[in-house]
Amino acid sequence: MSFDISSMVARYLNSCKLHEVLPNAALLSELYESSMQKKVQQRRTLLVSLDELEDVDMSPLVDVLLKIQLFDVDAVDVLCTSPLAVKQESVVSLVRAVNSSLRTVDLQDMLFKKEILWDLFQGGLNCQSLKLRSTEIQKLNMVGSFMQLHTLNLDFCSSLTSLERGCFACMPKLMRLSICGTRIADMWTTRAALSRLPSLTELRFQNCICCKDTGPCLASSNGAASPASVGKLFSTYEFKRINQDSLNDSPYKVSNHFEGILSSDPSFVAKSGRADLQHEVFFGDLHVQEGDDCPEDINLKLRDRSVVSKMYLSSHPSPICYEKHYKEYMIALLPHLRVLDNCPIRKLDREMANTVFSQYYEFLPYKRRQKENVASVLHMRETGRGNVYHNQFSRIKEAVSCRKSPHFYSRSLCAAKLGSSASPSLHTVSNISNHIKEGSESLRPRQFEYHPTNPSLMAFGTLDGEVVVVNHDAGNIFSYIPLFGVTNSILGLCWLNKNPFKLLAGSDSGSLRLYDINDTLPKGETSYSSSSPVVFEKFEQLTSLHVNSTDDQFLTSGYSKKVAIYDICSGKHLHLFGDMHQQPINVAKFAHHSPNLLVTSSFDRDVKLWDLRQTPSRPCYTASSSRGNVMVCFSPDDLYLLVSAVDNEVKQLLSVDGRLQTDFRIASTGSAHNYTRSYYMNGRDYVISGSSDESIVRICCAQTGRRLRDYYLEDRALESPILVQSLRSDPFRHFHMAVLASYVRPSSRRDIIKVNLLESG
Repeated sequence: MSFDISSMVARYLNSCKLHEVLPNAALLSELYESSMQKKVQQRRTLLVSLDELEDVDMSPLVDVLLKIQLFDVDAVDVLCTSPLAVKQESVVSLVRAVNSSLRTVDLQDMLFKKEILWDLFQGGLNCQSLKLRSTEIQKLNMVGSFMQLHTLNLDFCSSLTSLERGCFACMPKLMRLSICGTRIADMWTTRAALSRLPSLTELRFQNCICCKDTGPCLASSNGAASPASVGKLFSTYEFKRINQDSLNDSPYKVSNHFEGILSSDPSFVAKSGRADLQHEVFFGDLHVQEGDDCPEDINLKLRDRSVVSKMYLSSHPSPICYEKHYKEYMIALLPHLRVLDNCPIRKLDREMANTVFSQYYEFLPYKRRQKENVASVLHMRETGRGNVYHNQFSRIKEAVSCRKSPHFYSRSLCAAKLGSSASPSLHTVSNISNHIKEGSESLRPRQFEYHPTNPSLMAFGTLDGEVVVVNHDAGNIFSYIPLFGVTNSILGLCWLNKNPFKLLAGSDSGSLRLYDINDTLPKGETSYSSSSPVVFEKFEQLTSLHVNSTDDQFLTSGYSKKVAIYDICSGKHLHLFGDMHQQPINVAKFAHHSPNLLVTSSFDRDVKLWDLRQTPSRPCYTASSSRGNVMVCFSPDDLYLLVSAVDNEVKQLLSVDGRLQTDFRIASTGSAHNYTRSYYMNGRDYVISGSSDESIVRICCAQTGRRLRDYYLEDRALESPILVQSLRSDPFRHFHMAVLASYVRPSSRRDIIKVNLLESG
């Protein structure tokens, strides 16, 4: 039995008397208006506007709403459009009181405390529409029950940087999601989170300038634009986009290209600047400013010119929109999606997206099409059967080939694990040895190398001239080598190949020393010091060193045009080659299998291969980059050279003659100080790449250049990006690596972070 809503008014007045507060006039007016809805046979909806309430009004209101099911009310909407005059705890009590009858909860511009948001997200809500625009959400973990939710708006939550895999745990009916103007950048973790929404059909990371909701733009539904007409239009019209402050302050460097948004339109020209959150579009003499409705004459002109895709008239993009082929990536991997950024997805769009995805991305490593259950992989291994997804003939052929391949088993396991770990686990290495320093000083790593034969050991040199060998699996120190005598940064480290317990170290002062890490003496209970090392002649301005495959020679290079060759036994210079490049030689490396072949890379944009059996007055060949080269290295089998130039120019060359084999086409940022370093992973199957001005580690297939995964580094506690100074792949474990990380806050902090891509963080 339900009572008339007039009884609800009486209950509210009695509750006000009980709490000794005056009735709120706006709330009384809304109650009377709801009672009038019955006369016109409308659905009875109670609107609670928090803008009209003060904190003293909340207690009597909550008392009434606790009994909302007794009154003739179909739904309750809770709205807020201005800063609250009520306590946040009271807001939570309000929505909890009316939870069973909630329809819309609109809480804009609210600076919720972390514990309040945690309570809302963990407890869940029964509403159908939830809007949290401009709310300071740092971590989205909506694991509570949101079983009736079909619309979620998180626009302008500028502290939101990522979507974790389980952040949308219980939303089976969510159809519409808007996340414009956030700092979300990682396509892989985002897709993993969105894939858990079975009903999601409308998604926005940027909005059409004339659309307020997530649905298809009305202008775009009036026709279809061909790529040719789109290209023609944007060669004649000027598009001007102005970024909002929240994205300019993003810790992630936003690329200058727009391929992710306009990948099918190479003639598009964009210009970026700053203003007070304004977006303007110019079509000849026609002008539209954000916030205005799209005029009909513009819509007509768009239709006349066959331009209806409102993707090209978008604003408030989150950084993910600037990722190359973002649109195709989302369409290909979210098969139930019908509208993206107010743009309807047609059958042709999906076919094109699948084509682009297969050309530029790998869903799973080693071209696996399906996630494989570990038990089935073990079964196939024991029975000699191949891929169960192929036809019978293919299965027989695959069974034969897989038995011949020693990598089939490990690669299958990697594919099975990597598909479910969009956000990998992290472990900091360098902080395990902080207790060896006096006071509160911490070690600041500058260079590091995995041990060549012992999977548990790693050496790193510090900015203060120390060399530390750690057991990164057990989390303890193996050897500690104190300062060289003066404070100099360790810029070069290299293990010997034939005697892998000997470690060569070089500092920026030119000092060169060879240590035996087994020859140590106890300095205390928890720290160690090495006995006397072998000392070599100095090489001034050193930046790199490398030992040849037979351990009889090593080379050094640095901020000069010279390369020195040393004899390891005598410690003397064998050769000093000058003017090998026009500018300083950043990195020089010996080949892995030939003791006489070496490669040099320089800021003069050239990479050169040399043979010590010939007088090195002329290189075997020269290959050039478009920017200054930061580093070069041989593949493990010496078949290829991996060249990394400034600002994400990464290429793989054939080592025999320097011909281009793979161009990884990583987007540049426009920074001349974005120093890029790349290394091989899983033998020479994959390439990992990172740059000093970015927080991204990119993982690409070495042979095709297709992107397997991007991983973003961020200090969640300080909400600060972590910049990639260098990185190495683990030589013993597939899809494991370590990153030399520099923290933006505090600026002096440095760590070595181990990354396990096969395990979820």
